[in-house]
Amino acid sequence: MDISYLKDIMQLFDESSASSLEIDEEGTKIKISKISESKSESNSNQPIIIPMGSFASAPNMVAQESQHHAPQPAAPVAEVKEVAPKSNLHEIKSPIVGTFYRSPSPESPAFVEVGTKIRPGDTLCIIEAMKLMNEIESDISGTVVEILIENSKPIEFNQPIFLIKPD
Repeated sequence: MDISYLKDIMQLFDESSASSLEIDEEGTKIKISKISESKSESNSNQPIIIPMGSFASAPNMVAQESQHHAPQPAAPVAEVKEVAPKSNLHEIKSPIVGTFYRSPSPESPAFVEVGTKIRPGDTLCIIEAMKLMNEIESDISGTVVEILIENSKPIEFNQPIFLIKPD
């Protein structure tokens, strides 16, 4: 078996939902598992067995053992700071998950700053989601009191963005 062939199989296995895989080719048997042996005995999932005759023949290199690559942990999610709005302030929240931008381009001035007077329909920011730029507009008249997120930072659904003092 070719090493690059084994790497390809391991990558496909890692991306699959299967918990274990066995390959048997001409007396060479390889077993790959995403869980430890003690846990696999109690697991009801059966291993996937692939007869090697169904693949194109590989060079006669024999892999004696296969290393198990544990999936890497996901990057830590930035903490969403909870804001307790003052009773007289209106929160404008993100309608989608994406990346928050205060201006239409890096060279352009911000749509609004603290102290800016706004009216319904005024663009406050842009949230980029899946390469689409979504303009977030004001739903009330008032003054921007606080901008709760930094430019170019990830934003969650329903996360407060602005605090507005209504007119």
